[in-house]
Amino acid sequence: MISRYTRPEMAAIWEAQTRFKIWFEIEAHAADALAELGVIPKEAAKAVWAKARDVIFDVARIDEIERETKHDVIAFLTHLAEIVGPEARFVHQGMTSSDVLDTCLNVQLTRAADLLISDIDRVLAALKKRAFEHKMTPTIGRSHGIHAEPVTFGLKLAYAYAEFTRARERLVTARHEVATCAISGAVGTFAQIDPRVEEHVAKAMGLRPEPISTQVIPRDRHAMYFATLGVIASSVERLATEIRHLQRTEVLEVEEFFSEGQKGSSAMPHKRNPVLSENLTGLSRMVRAYVTPAMENVVLWHERDISHSSAERMIAPDATVTLDFALNRLAGLIDKLLIYPENMLKNLDRLGGLI
Repeated sequence: MISRYTRPEMAAIWEAQTRFKIWFEIEAHAADALAELGVIPKEAAKAVWAKARDVIFDVARIDEIERETKHDVIAFLTHLAEIVGPEARFVHQGMTSSDVLDTCLNVQLTRAADLLISDIDRVLAALKKRAFEHKMTPTIGRSHGIHAEPVTFGLKLAYAYAEFTRARERLVTARHEVATCAISGAVGTFAQIDPRVEEHVAKAMGLRPEPISTQVIPRDRHAMYFATLGVIASSVERLATEIRHLQRTEVLEVEEFFSEGQKGSSAMPHKRNPVLSENLTGLSRMVRAYVTPAMENVVLWHERDISHSSAERMIAPDATVTLDFALNRLAGLIDKLLIYPENMLKNLDRLGGLI
């Protein structure tokens, strides 16, 4: 993530403090379930919540511990024990690190999907408004980039509306696909923990239990999620490319809104460049680039390895943050897009009445 292309709402999902809060909630809900089952004292589970529910975790301290332990979950649990005290010995019983890491990641991905769905709704609202405004605005349709037959500009926007409607449906499906929880212990056998703990944690975290898990939640779920983001990015680029083509000087049927004081070129002050559309093209390329490692992460060894971990720590925040920014930029671009019906009519007559 870089701040230039980051919105705070999405960035907050991936901040270390948020991650540790989710880790705590997973551990505390598991402790509640263990207490109800009589595995640990109920007072211990209550103490975990009472002493750490509203704590701001010391990220620097956790990092310090991790430099020694070389293990992020152990570092967190050590810091949690510093906060909770003796009752911390009842935390994480029967669990393995993947239970915390994978469940947390899926919580973050579902929250990110909720924001992205809202972003798509903004794009759809802008497209619908502008499509109705120009449902009777004639323009030339082009095939192979060449004048073909007349269409309306509203129809062009309706194409995009239908495409982003499909994108929304796919994202809802991808969100459901990744909204699973695994609290099944080492190699996923429940040998040291009751499956009812998983059911309790899943319900508390807004997830559902993984039906058949190894030690990790299977990464085909995540591959589907990131592939969906990649397809959405391609839809963003398709619309951005259409705007770039239609803003060319010799076409000029549409133009990006140019704010007061905005400059187009340090050398050519007359220029009004389609910089937002070009920016969206580049951002879309980045989101698609994250799909390949997500696909490769499916191929883990036996019941678990961590070859996926380093990749996911980068692609999960970067893909969701970048697409979130792109969708919001696209919604604003469509909403303020300058549309020139008179130029569309001139272009319709470029072939001297042949069309």
